[in-house]
Formats: sequence, structure tokens, C-alpha cells
Amino acid sequence: MTGADSSDSEPESRRKAQADDDGSALEELAKQEGWHVEGSAARVHYRGATDRYSIEFYAPSRCTLYWKVPPEGGDGTAVPVGRSTVPEPLRERVREDLAGAGIDPAIEERSL
Repeated sequence: MTGADSSDSEPESRRKAQADDDGSALEELAKQEGWHVEGSAARVHYRGATDRYSIEFYAPSRCTLYWKVPPEGGDGTAVPVGRSTVPEPLRERVREDLAGAGIDPAIEERSL
């Protein structure tokens, strides 16, 4: 094997290791209450007293997104919202779920 061949395979092995880590992180997150996996992301739905949210964790980018969901039976589309508009108890629960899945909970604050 030449030096070029080994350098080409090294990034691929790192990508495979990252993909394996992402897969196990998603599997562990799916074990947390309410979470389910769809492709390379996991999602949970939250219903508060008056608001509904969908929270998504994207394994490849290691980030979370919050979506505000329209009222049940209402017209409209879910829209992404900033973390500052999300109730702190919900954000804390997301951090706890991430930690429970072996994912650094600090990524909950990561901006895109």
C-alpha cells in the first residue's frame, strides 16, 4: 500500500467511526422517554399547558433544533424557534435526555 492509499483510507475510517458513534448515540437517545429515530436524527414531541414543540437532534451535525408546533386541529406549519423562546424546563429535559444517551448535553446550546 502506498502512502497515498493509507491517507485516503484514514479519513474514511474516521468517517466510519463517527457514523458508528452517531448510530449508537441515536440508539441510546431512542431509549429515552418519547424519543424516536428517523434516519440520522432523533425527535421528541412536547406538549405544555398551551404550547407544543418538536425537538430534533441531528447526529451528523451534533446539534438540536426546536420547532413550535401549531395547536392541535389548528392550521399552520411547525416553525423553527430560538432557544430563548423555549421554556427552560423543556430545555433542561432535553439536556438530561442527551446526557442519558451519552451525548454531551452542552450541544443543546449549540447554534447553527
